Amino acid sequence: MTNRRPVNCWLTDMDGVLVHEEHAIPGAAEFLQQLQERQLRFLVLTNNSIYTPRDLRARLLASGIDVPEEAIWTSAMATAQFLDEQRPNGSAYVLGEAGLTTALHDVGYIMTSRDPDYVVLGETRTYSFEAITRAIRLIEGGARFIATNPDATGPSTEGSLPATGAIAALITKATGVEPYYVGKPNPLMMRSALNRIDAHSETTVMIGDRIDTDIVSGLEAGLRTILVLSGSTRPEQVERHPFVPTRVVESIADVVPLVGQLAPKTDQPEADPA
Repeated sequence: MTNRRPVNCWLTDMDGVLVHEEHAIPGAAEFLQQLQERQLRFLVLTNNSIYTPRDLRARLLASGIDVPEEAIWTSAMATAQFLDEQRPNGSAYVLGEAGLTTALHDVGYIMTSRDPDYVVLGETRTYSFEAITRAIRLIEGGARFIATNPDATGPSTEGSLPATGAIAALITKATGVEPYYVGKPNPLMMRSALNRIDAHSETTVMIGDRIDTDIVSGLEAGLRTILVLSGSTRPEQVERHPFVPTRVVESIADVVPLVGQLAPKTDQPEADPA
């Protein structure tokens, strides 16, 4: 990993890498401090579309991790950016929370249940039968189907919770229409994150705890990848995949010394953004 170009930028997943059930994972604060002290560009990524960046910053701060609001990139924000590029000033029927509706409002989208351009599905803890039925009928009527991410379940202290992918499967079963997923593992989310911080894939590393989303999306976007075993992926699962991360470590604490080892020399110019 050290015999390639220096690393100017870092992308990291949030849950399972920096925090676990709203508690900071040892080494997370030190990792972020290293990035800030060395003035390296970075983004914290999450497929969770429930919260706005301001909400997430407050939640991370409560865990003892200080991440600037502008350094947080969610699947809701990536979805809003994608829709703005596809159909500017469009309309959408949204099943989701403030993180998604705020992102769509910010790009000029109108929320409506009357002949929308899109049905946009995000994560929420309050899915209703009425809202899902409405989404099904709108899709049957011609609305395009978009979902923020394909994660079927999410974590909680009591066990797994149904997430966006599970509800999307229900709607697909009823309509026969598959959604377009914007979040990880779609490399589109990686590319949008790279563009947000003017980063180049050859000089950026992606850190994640899920080999089937974080690592594969980083790989497909041309990034070096680090899998941490502090979250969803177990050690015995790594070899079952047809691809491997650039590096596998126990936790984010093991990445802290790598920041200095991989950082560019002070007299070495950064690569031009792509």
